[in-house]
Amino acid sequence: MTVTPRPPLLPLDVALARLLSLVTPLAGDVTVPVGDADGRVLAADVVSALHVPPQDNSSMDGYAVRCADLAAPGVVLPVTQRIPAGSSGAPLLPGTVARIFTGAPVPPGADAIVMQEDCAVVEDSGAPQVQINALPQSGQYIRRAGEDVACGDVVLSSGQRLGPAELGLAASIGMATLSVVRRPRVALFSTGDELVMPGTVAPQDMPPGAIYNSNRFFLSALLRRAGCVVTDMGIIPDHREATVHALREAAQSHDMILTSGGVSVGEEDHIKPAVESLGRLDHWQIAMKPGKPFAYGRIGAAHFLGLPGNPVSSYVTFVVLVRPFLLAMQGASQVATKSVAARADFTWARPDRRREFLRARRNAQGGLDLFPNQSSGVLTSAVWGDGLIDNPPGCAIAAGDTVRFIPFSEALV
Repeated sequence: MTVTPRPPLLPLDVALARLLSLVTPLAGDVTVPVGDADGRVLAADVVSALHVPPQDNSSMDGYAVRCADLAAPGVVLPVTQRIPAGSSGAPLLPGTVARIFTGAPVPPGADAIVMQEDCAVVEDSGAPQVQINALPQSGQYIRRAGEDVACGDVVLSSGQRLGPAELGLAASIGMATLSVVRRPRVALFSTGDELVMPGTVAPQDMPPGAIYNSNRFFLSALLRRAGCVVTDMGIIPDHREATVHALREAAQSHDMILTSGGVSVGEEDHIKPAVESLGRLDHWQIAMKPGKPFAYGRIGAAHFLGLPGNPVSSYVTFVVLVRPFLLAMQGASQVATKSVAARADFTWARPDRRREFLRARRNAQGGLDLFPNQSSGVLTSAVWGDGLIDNPPGCAIAAGDTVRFIPFSEALV
């Protein structure tokens, strides 16, 4: 009997590059209020129609002065006007000062601000006067017109993913709405006769071999964090006909189908043949741990991504493969999962031949501690940890080594 050798595992970087090469950004931009654009991807450049700030203004509460009037500390000058934020002042005459507040426009003729802590009001002098006790430099505490944004500047670029700071910047130039890429429509379902939904069976009544469906909940949350509109299609029984029917229905009205479980090679794993009967399956079996049985395909116009059933495998493959794919689908200019250099405060003496993603967390000394059980079924490792160590194939780790760390704070937003 001739045994056909298994094809080599696909390196993760190659798999990701192939996935991204298959993405066409979604068509159909939408306009949303700035306040509703958090997490969305910008579809068009945002150009400022004004300077920010619109005129020179004070960055301190204090006094607007002319430096030429201050030959030495202790000079006493009359206060001829008061300029709060939201008002405008008259030209500052030589030999006078103006009381000014943070954000107020600097009056013409003034060339510096002296903060109020360096000044003393002269009492019982009749007309308001102030003693200037510190000599300012020209331009001190003056925010120049356009120093943040100049009229005509592109302040936000197409493909930029919007966060709180970006929304504030858009509002600062008067934008009430923004043009963003529409959200991907994703159909989500799980496979497996062993799965039970929480709340349907009490823990003490769970039949032998049954497990609660945890993947459904964290995948739905991850999809929404990646900007998707999610249709939860439930659990598909481990039958070929049921799997084909569910995939066919989902492909008709969604941009992507995401499944969990059923992408391995066992007799009860029906996703692969079902996808192939409806469309095509381009590649699977990735050289990563956890997460080897990852699948990609097409059913009509819909992308198909199949994750392994083990919860940590599903979680990790979403972070390193699915999330970049979804961001690329939305036209994001930055889709790579960011990592930082960090110190290992542990020993990992038995590395795998595949690229590993180890659950770890920062400690008070600035290094990383490793969760003791790195099994793909131990979801507590992802709760305990605050990120993943991206460990190259066959690479042992000694305490003190520098490793690449993917913080969940970067990967799950």
